[in-house]
Amino acid sequence: MHWLRADTTRREFERFVTEQTDQLLRTAYLMAWDLAETEDLVQETLLQVARRWAKVAAMEHPAAYARKLLVNLAIDTAQKRARRSGELTAGGGADVTDRPDHRAERDLDSVDTQAVLLDVLAGLPARQRAIIVLRYWEDLPEAEVAAILGCSTGTVKSTASRGLARLREQLGHGPPGDPALADFTQATTDGKVTR
Repeated sequence: MHWLRADTTRREFERFVTEQTDQLLRTAYLMAWDLAETEDLVQETLLQVARRWAKVAAMEHPAAYARKLLVNLAIDTAQKRARRSGELTAGGGADVTDRPDHRAERDLDSVDTQAVLLDVLAGLPARQRAIIVLRYWEDLPEAEVAAILGCSTGTVKSTASRGLARLREQLGHGPPGDPALADFTQATTDGKVTR
């Protein structure tokens, strides 16, 4: 990495990577729903951050910048991932997911989630999933989610509403005041949903 030659710059970047990798992995996993793809998204995000490290390090919130890159990569590549996944499973060959990546699994064990909730969340379109993850899992304000996704706060509100309605429908819950959905929202906000 010729752009990180200076020892101080390299140490700063390595510290950033150490501090941010777990959070980026959690977000990427909730977006991509696949361990290998999660690692690829985080690696690509960190590579882009490294290439721009001088500018990123000078930013007020470099972690927010990295998260924005990650979310945009996840949304931009969602269709490609779905197509590639379909091609791999239709091919009849060995399933690449049969080879576990123990390090990634260990890192992602900190993402405590319920299997049913994860399955339903995975069924949401990429943009809805991004907004639900950023708004309720990472507890970001609507304005920050809008800035990350490059849309209006109204779009964030309406997309979150549709996403929650879809989650509610898929989970078999009732109207918006349903305590189970409130539990979901509270649990995801607290980051305490268990697998």
